[in-house]
Amino acid sequence: MDAKPRTADIARSTSETEIRVSLDLDGTGQSSIGTGIGFLDHMLTALARHSLLDMDVQAKGDLHIDFHHTTEDVGIVLGQAVKRALGDKRGIRRYGHAVVPMDETLAEAAIDISGRPFLAWSVTFPRDKIGEMDTELFEEFFRAFAMNAGITLHIVQRAGSNAHHIAEGVFKAVARALRAAVEPDPRAAGVIPSTKGVLEG
Repeated sequence: MDAKPRTADIARSTSETEIRVSLDLDGTGQSSIGTGIGFLDHMLTALARHSLLDMDVQAKGDLHIDFHHTTEDVGIVLGQAVKRALGDKRGIRRYGHAVVPMDETLAEAAIDISGRPFLAWSVTFPRDKIGEMDTELFEEFFRAFAMNAGITLHIVQRAGSNAHHIAEGVFKAVARALRAAVEPDPRAAGVIPSTKGVLEG
């Protein structure tokens, strides 16, 4: 594995949000999360723990309006941090896949760190909110994350009727797939995993 640290520290400030993300791809799953949205904090903590990425995510947003801007912008900055930390993507496994059960829920995620951003989302929530968070915002988060990380991300709900379990299963499946995809491949050390010799973006 290349001894060069695979880390990133990115700040983004707009009229709607102020966000800072620090990330280490080769961490142990430690996190410090503060977005002002309790359930999002819970999900990002799970994302860090199960991906083994160390992350510090701090956000201040216009929560008096709604949670949309903060959720989407956290996805943007987290995606940018992953992309920067990956560098030229030399020596990574590139692909990751996970199927995660959580009680009655089964969630599947597949990732290609391709440089071609895309989100395929096939998840249905039985209610509009979990706590105070709109469930439609999870798709917005993952779209922002995928587009800014430069990854192809497929998320499929195979089963599930409890909204909390569905959301948590999805985040954990993405975490496990991301862990596999960013992991250095000892059989391909120093090689960009593409027949083109470059991964776009």
